[in-house]
Amino acid sequence: LAQVWLRIFAANDRRCCATPGTPRYLIIMGKKAQVAKGGAEAPPASDGAKKAGKVAKGIKGSTATKVKKVRTKVHFFCPKTQKQSRNPKYPRKSVDGRSKMDKYRIVQYPVTTESAMKKIEEINTLVFIVDMKASKQKIKDAVKQLYEVKCAKVNTLIRPDGKKKAYVRLTQDFDALDVANRIGII
Repeated sequence: LAQVWLRIFAANDRRCCATPGTPRYLIIMGKKAQVAKGGAEAPPASDGAKKAGKVAKGIKGSTATKVKKVRTKVHFFCPKTQKQSRNPKYPRKSVDGRSKMDKYRIVQYPVTTESAMKKIEEINTLVFIVDMKASKQKIKDAVKQLYEVKCAKVNTLIRPDGKKKAYVRLTQDFDALDVANRIGII
């Protein structure tokens, strides 16, 4: 244990029974306190004395220098921390949203221009204006559901006015002229 010497120059010190004006030395060692040169014992060490002992120990001991981390890269990245998986206490949506892109929204209306009529008669192809977000596969499925026909292939283009036009080629089993009559184009 570290020892702290306290020198007390007190003329009217009532704790010690030595003659007034004589120096008194107290040795404080942990919890024990005793008078070194004559006089009675001092009271037990208080909290202040314990703190003084710790400070003295810290001053006497050598301070360790912190080792600096050597960085090998010029960029700083935050350290990887643990990521908790989501564990919701209740569903954020009570019901799953239904798909708004149904067959009636995909196929909007047939085109009835002269060039479209020529395609119906000659190359067994129906022409429709479809939704901008509709894919070829969705157009194919929608035409199949609406008109009970089988599509061979679908070609699409976007017109200058911003609408999407689909050329739906039917298989040889179905006649585009009959389908057009059923729809009411011709």
